[in-house]
Amino acid sequence: MDKNHTQILLINDMAGYGKVALSVMIPVLSYLKFETFNLPTALVSNTLDYGQFDILDTTEYMENTLQVWKNLGFSFHAICTGFIVFEKQSALVYEYCKGQREAGTLIFVDPIMGDDGKRYNGVIDEAVTYMKRLCSIADVIVPNITEACFLSEYSIKRTYSEAEIEAIANQLHALGAKAVVITSSNINGKMFTVVKKSSEDPCVLIPYEEIPVRFPGTGDIFMAIAVGNYLRTGQLSESVKTAMRQLEKVISASLNSTDKYKGIPIEQFWEEIQDEKT
Repeated sequence: MDKNHTQILLINDMAGYGKVALSVMIPVLSYLKFETFNLPTALVSNTLDYGQFDILDTTEYMENTLQVWKNLGFSFHAICTGFIVFEKQSALVYEYCKGQREAGTLIFVDPIMGDDGKRYNGVIDEAVTYMKRLCSIADVIVPNITEACFLSEYSIKRTYSEAEIEAIANQLHALGAKAVVITSSNINGKMFTVVKKSSEDPCVLIPYEEIPVRFPGTGDIFMAIAVGNYLRTGQLSESVKTAMRQLEKVISASLNSTDKYKGIPIEQFWEEIQDEKT
């Protein structure tokens, strides 16, 4: 796919204060020379890590916008979905992505719901149900291990065996997802990103050393780099490895940040995010 003419729609939230979701994915994919467009699922005052925040529901705006786009005949080569706030919004995104996929659009789903064994602030109980539905039409889903357990209804544990990870990935394929990438997976005490390209393929375990720091938005950076490289090369495992390698450089370069709740000011780290040839 020619990246210079590839149109990517990002369906995610926009934070007024902090580098997460749209405010970090748009610059990364633009830097990688893709043509990016966006449909905000919510306007959020700041990253949720601060504990106090305000969320503006944009469902009505989304509904009206998608109708206008339909009237104008707009279409996209790829769609990436992220934070979805409400059930009505989920149904809207599902129907739109389903129609676009039938027309040949690639669908990438980051089923943003939680981490470290619990749901994020602002994520409702019903989120698992509607994320399952969205995953059913995805070409690639990219949950972390907590989200993978939510979706597969597998018990959340501190560490997993390879057989358990394989079972979780198989259950995600059973939802309908073509390819599965599970991040932050502790397997027998070591950290891996798991790639399963199809229901017939075995899991590929890609090891990494965990950096003991938390920045909101790192999953969004990972998603943007991985999707960008995958659209260019068609190689899922290699694209994931590239995203892991570049994200590690960005996080390492940001360790001295005084306010980590803001996320990573990605525009300052283009040297770490090189347009590598994989």
